[in-house]
Order: sequence, then C-alpha cells, then structure tokens
Amino acid sequence: MNIYLDNAATSFPKPETVYKAIDLCLRYKCGNPGRSGHKLAMEANHIIFNTREQIGDLFGILDISRIIFTSNATEALNLGIKGLLKKGDHAITSTMEHNSVLRPLHRLEDDVVISVTRVKADKYGYVPVEAIKNSILPNTKLIVITHASNVVGTINPIDGIGETAKKNRIIFMVDASQTAGALSIDVKKSKIDILACSGHKNLFGPQGTGFIYINHGVNLLPLIEGGTGTDSKKDIQPKLLTERFESGTLNTPGIAGLGAGIAFIKKTGIKNIREKEILLTKYLLSQLKEIEELNIYGLSNPSSQMPVISFNIKGMDSGEFGTALSDKYNIMTRVGLHCAPLAHKTIKTFPQGTIRMSMGFFTTEKEIDFTIKCIKKILKKK
Repeated sequence: MNIYLDNAATSFPKPETVYKAIDLCLRYKCGNPGRSGHKLAMEANHIIFNTREQIGDLFGILDISRIIFTSNATEALNLGIKGLLKKGDHAITSTMEHNSVLRPLHRLEDDVVISVTRVKADKYGYVPVEAIKNSILPNTKLIVITHASNVVGTINPIDGIGETAKKNRIIFMVDASQTAGALSIDVKKSKIDILACSGHKNLFGPQGTGFIYINHGVNLLPLIEGGTGTDSKKDIQPKLLTERFESGTLNTPGIAGLGAGIAFIKKTGIKNIREKEILLTKYLLSQLKEIEELNIYGLSNPSSQMPVISFNIKGMDSGEFGTALSDKYNIMTRVGLHCAPLAHKTIKTFPQGTIRMSMGFFTTEKEIDFTIKCIKKILKKK
C-alpha cells in the first residue's frame, strides 16, 4: 500500500474524470487551438474556452479574457511580478512566501530596479493586516501575499489585505497555489487584482497547468512573445487578451484535465471538500500531538489552516526520518525547506527544515492510522 501525503506539492490521485478527459483529448480532439479552422482545432478551442469559463465561474471572474493559461503558478507569479514592476517601484511581501515570489522580487531588487519590504509573519506563519499597512510607502506599487503557507498551512487574511491595498490604490496579487479549489475565492470580494494559481494541486489538474487572472486596469508586459495565431503580419505582440500573454501552443490535454478537475470540485462542492479536509487535519493533529518526541509548527488549528502539517523529531534528522517512512513503509511525505527558506527562518526551523505531511480530499483516516503506527515504529528503533 502506498500512502501519499505530499498534496501540497501536487495532488494525487486525481479524480477519474480527469484521467478520462486527458485521454479523450489526446486521442480525438487534440488539434492546435487558435491556429487552424479545421474540426480538430475547433474541438481544442472549445476545450480551452470551456475551461476558461469553468475558472471564471469558480473564482467570480466575469470577463474570462482576463484568465491566462500558464504552465504553473511559478510562471503566473513571474508574469505578474516582472510584468508589472518598473524602476523605482516598491513591493510588499511576507516572510512566508514560496521562492516563486521571493526569487523574482530578489532579482528585480538585486538589479536595483525596485525595493522590497518583507513583512515578518508571526511564529505561526500568520501575516497581520496591520503589518502590511505599516509597510506602505508613497511608491508602493504591489502587495503580493500567499493565501496559505505551503510550510505550515496557515491561512492569511486576504480580504483585509485586499481592502488595504484598494484604499491605498496598490495592486494586490495573491498566490493561491495552496488554496485554489479547496477554499472559496472571489476576486471581487477580496479585491484581488492578480490571482496566480497552480492547476495541479487542489484544482486536481495535471502537472504543467496553471493560470493567472489580471484585473481590468492592470497593465503587464508579456514574459514570452511569439506566435499567437492572430496579427501574424505584425512583428509585435498583440495588445488584446488572451493572445497578449498566450504565445505558443497551449497545453490542451492538460487544460482538458484541469477543466475536468474543476468540474469535479463544483459537483462535489468546495464546502464539502473543505469540511472533509478540516476533519482529516484535526484527526492527524490529534494523533501527532500524543507523540512526545514531535515538535509541531504552525497554528495547529484545523479551521484556520490548510491540511498541511510540519513537524520535526527531537534528536533526529528530518531527511533520515522521511527516508525511513518512504523506504520502509511507502509513506510519501516531503522533508527540507519546501522552497520557502524565509518561512523556516520565521518558524525557527532553518536550515534543517521540517517533515511535511499534506493531505488531500482522497486521503483516508485508515491511511493516517497506518502512518501514525509507522512513526511510532521508527521512534522505537531510534
């Protein structure tokens, strides 16, 4: 039996309908969307359009031309950050961000293009609205915040941060990699100007999928330029969306799978998905807390975090422990810094990192029971 507890990296397994949608697309519908007028190209176009509509409906996006497909959230975040910020701008972020936010900002800062304030989260990984307010400068152009930490799962107050950004006429960008599909997100309600999402996590799409939403009035420069299937006689990138940001052939089979994943979410209900994941988090936390050798990080409050739990074993290397879980018991977790070094400095686990267990909708209590049993076995042999 394989037990998969690495859903914060990528969800597994996927709903059966996702596999079927990808297979159907590859076998019967995979012409090149937007490049030809024949039947297969039109079928592919329909898949792209349908998935865009699904995304719009899920996130409260009325103009679906503002939804741009990317290869992952990393590309979306790079597009939002590098496409927006110019010389002399100031950006605000937090110490809980993934490297997909930290590194693009650092590059621009290192090139003396922008300045950056990294608001320190509390020891639980929570970013207070007041700390964001206190970091605003006259030249602040962007606030970019993770909706939930990929290290400890703590959910940040994006409604309050979005309201602060709007009052100060600052563009608000949210990294929803850990929350899209598992928490309700409404771009209008939360005053989100740019939303970056991975498709392969809680949206149940395949790897190599993601998207960015760009609000009206937000002008970004493209990261990639090339063939779009439109305005081919011109040597400059089209101005109109979506073509301005979607150069090259799109990942039609992946987008078909993403659409099927979102359809599964809508059929199941985000509320039901969230309730199940809260129960799983509560169940795992209650059992982990009974093991004296563990240090658990974050809020340890299932209703205020995603189903992501980080811990360490007193007197034992996290890498050694993770390897034992995988090699001896086929329990798949993640160990290390999880591409978020500042988060680990914030929760005092740098440079060792943590053992991270991240559950998903298809995780079972039986799998959790077996995992706890195996943890105790490893500790007895320590």
